[in-house]
Amino acid sequence: MTLRSKLSSTIKYVALGAGITVAATRALRAKAGQLEPPLRGVQRTYRWRGMDIAYTEAGDGDDETLVLLHGINAAGSAGEWREVFAALSKEYHVVAPDLPGFGRSDRPPLRYSAALYEDFVRDFLAEYDEPRVVASSLTGAYVAAVADGLDLADLTLVCPTAVAGPEPPKTAVRELIRAPIVGEAVFGLLASKPSIAYFNADHGYWDPEKAGDDWPDYEWRTTHQKNARFAPASFVSGFLNSDVDLADALAALEAPTTIVWGREADLPPLAEGRDLADAAGCELVVFDDAMLLPHVEFGEQFVGVVAGDRPDETVTVEQGEGA
Repeated sequence: MTLRSKLSSTIKYVALGAGITVAATRALRAKAGQLEPPLRGVQRTYRWRGMDIAYTEAGDGDDETLVLLHGINAAGSAGEWREVFAALSKEYHVVAPDLPGFGRSDRPPLRYSAALYEDFVRDFLAEYDEPRVVASSLTGAYVAAVADGLDLADLTLVCPTAVAGPEPPKTAVRELIRAPIVGEAVFGLLASKPSIAYFNADHGYWDPEKAGDDWPDYEWRTTHQKNARFAPASFVSGFLNSDVDLADALAALEAPTTIVWGREADLPPLAEGRDLADAAGCELVVFDDAMLLPHVEFGEQFVGVVAGDRPDETVTVEQGEGA
């Protein structure tokens, strides 16, 4: 076989593989369909930097505003608050956005960064008068980074961390996932149903059944929307890590801050929560038999914690404020 024929054959196989990948991606996207709101309430849109940011609002507008900010992961969305949203709306005016690049919000093919999310959090929270804020995981760092310039009533952070990807960030990883065809194939593996099930069981939930029968399917569907890979590409490559020193930022806040942790969490582990609470002088509340999502596994008790209660044996106050 001549060199020319070998090259021709190789090009044909590459083209065939690319065609199969494109067809498979389109088929999966069609199967995923358009996302419905994961939370019941009034569906609204916040226009920010040319993007439509979807958010759900519920409760009496005259009550205190409570903003719920979901964590960052490949399948992130405001649906993270599904077990507490309705109950909280009985006491508060509750607002829960899908962050830019996630859920039902616009997902332009940006090179997403921690600075972008910090700017979004600052601008979105500034729309409300002295809001109470609950933020999960990496988003807790974004709130901490900008909270000093906001007038917050109080702050509850669930397993907050400033680093959730490689350090230093890996440009090659981000660009691989962003790439057409190949990137779609790689992200398809990261966001496959087995991968989602693995993350839920290994890191998200102490009891994966508490995720709910339908929730893993919604997670899969949200990762198969148009442009779904771009924000997660920055996440898994480390470009969404925040430069904020969490302990210093929280210690400087006037707003009362509570840190909530699942005792069985490993990304990050409870030991980091204890160190953070000690350094920042914050109250640390620990949920037994929970990992990164105690607000899903123990929704009723979590609502009580947000309201200031420490209800039963499920919840342990390991460090009091100022300890």
